[in-house]
Amino acid sequence: MICAGIDAGSRAIKAVLYDTAAALVLTSGLADQGVEQERLATELFDKLLREAGLNRSQISGVIATGYGRNAIRFAGTTITEITCHARGVHHLAPDARTIIEIGGQDSKVIALEDGGRVRDFAMNDRCAAGTGRFLEMVASRLEMNWEKLSGLAQQSRQPALISNVCAVFAETEIIGLLASGKPLSDVVAGVQNAVATRVATLAGRVVAPPVYFTGGVALQAGMARALAEVLACPVSVVPQPQFTGALGAAVLAAERVA
Repeated sequence: MICAGIDAGSRAIKAVLYDTAAALVLTSGLADQGVEQERLATELFDKLLREAGLNRSQISGVIATGYGRNAIRFAGTTITEITCHARGVHHLAPDARTIIEIGGQDSKVIALEDGGRVRDFAMNDRCAAGTGRFLEMVASRLEMNWEKLSGLAQQSRQPALISNVCAVFAETEIIGLLASGKPLSDVVAGVQNAVATRVATLAGRVVAPPVYFTGGVALQAGMARALAEVLACPVSVVPQPQFTGALGAAVLAAERVA
């Protein structure tokens, strides 16, 4: 039996085809988000079907999640990204007790019970600080791409302190640090630390290990280290973290039609 998960995020649409018998992902892919969300999701879905040599009649269930999930009308149903990320991470790491998910426009801290059920969660969806959007804004301001930003952070010897928790004011602070001669690598590492600190504030004082990091920002080298430092515990990145929500949606679709 083959099921599909579609994660219509704020910055990208991700899709997964999941083989329930083998308990593995057949194929996955992503596309930049846009105004025509259903068309983009349909094109991505059909592309994955072609890659897997399947047609729609062979798909037993489709669940959509994420920011734009209600626009994906070919999905059988929708489920919140909190539930889907929890299910996806639990599938990959059954020992997970805390999930940190940092996406393009929000960040989440999810506490899990035994069996991967959501016990509690906190979300930042009102401020760019603590999200991928802040990192994108910094990369644009420094006229570099995401990969270069990530690489620079790895070169830092003394990360800069960025005290502003508002993304707009933090940008001004970053410009001031660079003007004063602070090395670019230290400023970028400071930005990562500022994002991590914002997420740690969201998490509160108690974060139960093991902690797993997911979402597109988990691909940014150095972010897991920054989170581990502010949380004072190890933070592991799940495999292909940008697809965790879509994977969780596909696994939930499989459980519903089993």
